[in-house]
Amino acid sequence: MKLPSQRLADLGLVLPPVVTPLAAYVSAVRHEDLIFTAGQLPMVGGVLETVGKVGAEVTAETARDCARICALNALAAVVSVTGDLDAIVRIVKLTVFVASAPGFAGQPEVGNGASQLLGEVFGDAGRHARTAVGVSILPFDAPVEVEMVVAVGSTPQVHWA
Repeated sequence: MKLPSQRLADLGLVLPPVVTPLAAYVSAVRHEDLIFTAGQLPMVGGVLETVGKVGAEVTAETARDCARICALNALAAVVSVTGDLDAIVRIVKLTVFVASAPGFAGQPEVGNGASQLLGEVFGDAGRHARTAVGVSILPFDAPVEVEMVVAVGSTPQVHWA
């Protein structure tokens, strides 16, 4: 039975440093047993991985990879509040915003980049509700933004299989 932190390591991944908020907000807020993250962009080392509209300058495959980066950044934001990835007992909800070129309708496919990563790290506890929407533009011309709600604390513990 592997913990999420062990599964993350098995994937060859580490949580990045928390992305510094780019305006007047915090990266994550805890309310009782839930943690809500701010929208996370595909930032790597303080720089956007890519820019542009999905379906024009950015391929769906690249956007899917960006959604995965966003999910890692969101997990880092959660850990900045909990102190421990293994404190997460359930991924509750994901919202994926996709900066979409006219006619691009593959938002669910892009969102799978984040969803599949969470499934790999948390197993059944990573299965979540999700909304994936197309928008005309995101901050700094990012192709994808992801926000997350997770359960922690006194929620019944998950037995990691």
